[in-house]
Amino acid sequence: MPNPTLITPAKKSRGIVQFAGFWALTLLALFSGLRIFLLIKFTSSGLAAPETRSVLLEGLHRDAFVALVLVLPLLGWALLVPRRWSARAWHRGGFWMACFIWWFVEIFLLGTEYFFFDEFQSRFNTVAVDYILYPHEVFVNIWESYPVVKVLIGCASLAGAWWIAARIMFSGMWAAPVSRSRSFAAIIVVFILLAVLAPSINFKAAHVGKDRTLNEIANNGSIAFVCAAWTRNLNFAGNYKTLPVDEAYARARKILASPGSEFVKEGNSIHRRVAGDSTKPRLNVVLFLEESLGSEFWGCLGRTNTLTPEMDALALGEVLLFTNIYACGNRTVRGLEGVLASFPPLPGDSIVKRDKSDNVESLARVLKRDGYDTVFFYGGRGLFDGMRSFNVRNGFGRFVEQKDFPNPKFTTIWGVDDEEVFLRANEEFKQLASTGKPFFGTILSVSNHKPYTYPAGRIAEDPNQHRRDNAVKYSDFALGEFFRSAKLEAYWTNTIFVVIADHGARVYGSQSIPIHSYEIPLVILGPAAVKTHKHVGTLGNSLDVAPTILGLLGRPYETMFFGRDLLGGTRKDSRAVLNHNRSIGLYRNEKLVVLGLKQGVEFYAGDPKQEDIQPVTKPTPDDLEQEKDTIALFQVADDLYVNERYRIDAATNNPATK
Repeated sequence: MPNPTLITPAKKSRGIVQFAGFWALTLLALFSGLRIFLLIKFTSSGLAAPETRSVLLEGLHRDAFVALVLVLPLLGWALLVPRRWSARAWHRGGFWMACFIWWFVEIFLLGTEYFFFDEFQSRFNTVAVDYILYPHEVFVNIWESYPVVKVLIGCASLAGAWWIAARIMFSGMWAAPVSRSRSFAAIIVVFILLAVLAPSINFKAAHVGKDRTLNEIANNGSIAFVCAAWTRNLNFAGNYKTLPVDEAYARARKILASPGSEFVKEGNSIHRRVAGDSTKPRLNVVLFLEESLGSEFWGCLGRTNTLTPEMDALALGEVLLFTNIYACGNRTVRGLEGVLASFPPLPGDSIVKRDKSDNVESLARVLKRDGYDTVFFYGGRGLFDGMRSFNVRNGFGRFVEQKDFPNPKFTTIWGVDDEEVFLRANEEFKQLASTGKPFFGTILSVSNHKPYTYPAGRIAEDPNQHRRDNAVKYSDFALGEFFRSAKLEAYWTNTIFVVIADHGARVYGSQSIPIHSYEIPLVILGPAAVKTHKHVGTLGNSLDVAPTILGLLGRPYETMFFGRDLLGGTRKDSRAVLNHNRSIGLYRNEKLVVLGLKQGVEFYAGDPKQEDIQPVTKPTPDDLEQEKDTIALFQVADDLYVNERYRIDAATNNPATK
């Protein structure tokens, strides 16, 4: 280490302002290095892509803004610190220690950003914000899923290298008192540069072309994270294209109209009464919401080396196998609001996490009004993502969670393994059936989640490998065990069983909404409702699960649901609503319309099962009509939720009891 007292004149000339410049240049180098690495790793042509120049320039633009923001605290310290401290050893030591810690954290965050991009093909988004809010699950999951010790050592080494270089280059920084005037002037210059840069940056998203992945790479992680946190509850009308309210409701009513249903009210309402036979038996309903069990793993849905032998075998029997279903989002909370509430995935937070979600309409509410007992099983903590709060406020009489398993045989950071949760559910279903009262049970699984561990000896694969494919096979095994047990119970003969994934396993694709990665399975079985084996190729969505179940029950009910009965109506009514980050869209007739922030609209065409759907540069009249329908559905959903009208009045008589 150089002796601070032996300082050359050249070194003396390097003061705090030059140090701040070195600080900013290092940030730019690290940001750019990560971007180049992401380009090479996550684009098919790497640095040879034609858009590479635009990505790098747009990225540098954003990086410069962030780097300037991050030097302000340093310059502020130089302005405010007492001059006499410059000569104090404790202050110098504390300063350099703070520098090392700061760079260690910054480099660690950049490493974290790479792993996040590897998982979600995105810069930090609302998922990252949610993870910060639930550190118990997330940080332990990170510890178990990634080589954290190696990453920490690498980050410490890089931070140490920077620290040594800075100590050598700026060893003379303390020779003369820090000039307040120079520090103040530097701060003014930084603010001027920020003021010049800010108007030219779209903070809500980077846009260098039609490829979503390239747009994400062009962004800066710090900007993306702050914007995600800031826009969790977006004002729809202030950010997205809208229609006159009356027109929006008129379009929504036309879209939601279906055979056998009638609107209860005229005008701005989607409250409907669905016809049925009130003398039909009230069959039990058991719904499995399977974590990340996308269609890509299922042999019966096209995979050659199947990871779901149990469900494939089950699908050969008397089941309805839906082969064209898409999740409405890529988070479990999106699956919950879609499957249970048949509600579109609004931009910003899911309604599972929002503050106006008391008494929203749900499948549990419909069935509870018809005399059902309702129970929700979850192997994790109900606190996570507000799942317990949402479900008990919206129709579920009981919520069984991790704390209700006093001595679990196996757990991961996400909760009790699927097998034990399913066993508990089966026992409770037997007890509920013995009362003679119908029941609705929902089970949310957790095992198919990083760190991908499960009890040893249940499948041939070693759980210590921590592989996604192995966790998928274990999830399938647990389902097979449940159905083998359930078939031996009396309630099997008068129960509808439903298996659906909450979302796909991972996000991939260049579109603003990468629809191909959203494909999920839907299987319905049970001898009381399904008598034959049938493949259903109708385009559907998470939102369609509740109306389809109610259609199989065949009893009258009232609804606010945005989904449709996949076994009723015609294929021309088929559609899927989708969400990815801040983009929302409607897919139908092999056309996808995407609404974005700042009233943006994108058009795509193609069959995601056959090809990578392509942007449409010249929308047709049909495209423009679909754009208006897309706006109408999401605008009406937002209006109903914000004004707390997505609900059936408790005083309304239940048609099933008439």
